[in-house]
Amino acid sequence: MITLDGSHLSIADVVSIARNFESVTLAENARKNMEKSQLLVMELLHSQKTAYGVNTGFGSLSSDKISEEDIEALQVNLLRSHSCGVGKPLPVDVVRAMMVLRANSLAKGYSGIRPRVVQLLIDILNARIHPVVPSKGSIGASGDLVPLAHIGLCLIGEGKVTYHDEQMSSIAAFEKAQLHSVSLGAKEGLALINGTQLMSALGCLFVWDAEQLLKHAQIAGAMSLEALKGTNQAFRKEIHLLRPHMGQLACAENLWKLTQNSAIHDSHKHCSKVQDAYTLRCMPQVFGASKDVFSFVKNVFETEINSVTDNPLVFPDLSEIISGGNFHGQPLAFALDFLAIALSELGNFSERRIARLVDSTLSDLPAFLTKYHGLHSGLMLPQYVAASLVNENKTLCHPNSVDSISSSANKEDHVSMGANAGLKLFHIFENVRTIIAIELLASAQGLEFLKPLTPSSGVQAAYDEIRKVVSKIEADRPLHQDIKLLTELIEKGLILSQVETVVDPLK
Repeated sequence: MITLDGSHLSIADVVSIARNFESVTLAENARKNMEKSQLLVMELLHSQKTAYGVNTGFGSLSSDKISEEDIEALQVNLLRSHSCGVGKPLPVDVVRAMMVLRANSLAKGYSGIRPRVVQLLIDILNARIHPVVPSKGSIGASGDLVPLAHIGLCLIGEGKVTYHDEQMSSIAAFEKAQLHSVSLGAKEGLALINGTQLMSALGCLFVWDAEQLLKHAQIAGAMSLEALKGTNQAFRKEIHLLRPHMGQLACAENLWKLTQNSAIHDSHKHCSKVQDAYTLRCMPQVFGASKDVFSFVKNVFETEINSVTDNPLVFPDLSEIISGGNFHGQPLAFALDFLAIALSELGNFSERRIARLVDSTLSDLPAFLTKYHGLHSGLMLPQYVAASLVNENKTLCHPNSVDSISSSANKEDHVSMGANAGLKLFHIFENVRTIIAIELLASAQGLEFLKPLTPSSGVQAAYDEIRKVVSKIEADRPLHQDIKLLTELIEKGLILSQVETVVDPLK
């Protein structure tokens, strides 16, 4: 059970809730803080004063005053009008992450929303009622209005949800789960949608996945180093202490651990080769640079997920409701674009080692890693596939955050496009994971030609796990299924877990 108080949610918590269906509860102090801010909203409403979103229209219509009898209709109309997303629905884990992140931000007590509304959001999360949220439509300021509106719409008994793997109306799901929709009061519709939770959800889930994928990339790199008879001397701590970037130091230590006690390495320790190609020798520097980016991105989202990102903000202690711009997604858009670049580079780096493995003039291995080259094409074509995916990623890495298109009759005249920066990560991540799977396929095949020499214990553990699902390639066969099976091994973390049973956990 994870308790939401607006201040102590971690990315690990978000992943556990989103993917492992961890239950959520609301802290008592959060309820009290929300009650205070909601009371101030009601006081303002009855005083006939004006505050944006409480008794005015929205965006460029903020100068339109709304009468007290129309306040509830204003909030309902807001959710209806903003529920106009398009595209395929977001995956369940992203929707769940959005729900818990919105609840946590509201729990901080600066949004003027009743605890009852936030409790319903938590209740449907715990009941596994998942709003159907189209993926496209957010411009990343004022927050993720469109996708969050689809979630908010469900709380008032409108919109579609999935429940027990069946799509139905939200009101039908509520009846099955014995829950009740709510009627919204002043500012509550706005509080539900005026935030950065799609960008934040994507950032949390993908930075978590990127960190795990980086560990697999280092395992694949170590396996390629062995297959290519490279040296691990470039991973020595003495070198990296002279350029002590944290990611570089950590990756050098990982690679050093992964390549110890190798009979293959010992067999060529005194060969005439002076130094390896950059894709082998510079693995600590390149992997480390991506690791440092992931750490930067993680810090951005750890801050964001315990922040208040709507507008206006309600300050009970000051007896003020103040308009600001915490909904603007620029910090997240930059971080998501940077994450895309650093993630993409793992694939670029991996493909170059694949190309080296299949090139007999560089590898000292049979051409295309097949004994019968000419009659058989071996692993010629998987390198093509990797090259194709790398090319696609280079296109996808164009930063969304450098673009802005004005909206709301130029009231919202600069936006972040951070949601689009996050959505492209689905494609980049899948491509990179597949490229690394292809490197594992190629490097494991390369090791076959060095037998009876054995690699390091870490590489051997990875090889053994691979051979449980993909056999040695003796003759040409369709390799689509092999690549798919290795991709699934990465996704499940099975290779990493086996490696970490024989070496210390990777950093």
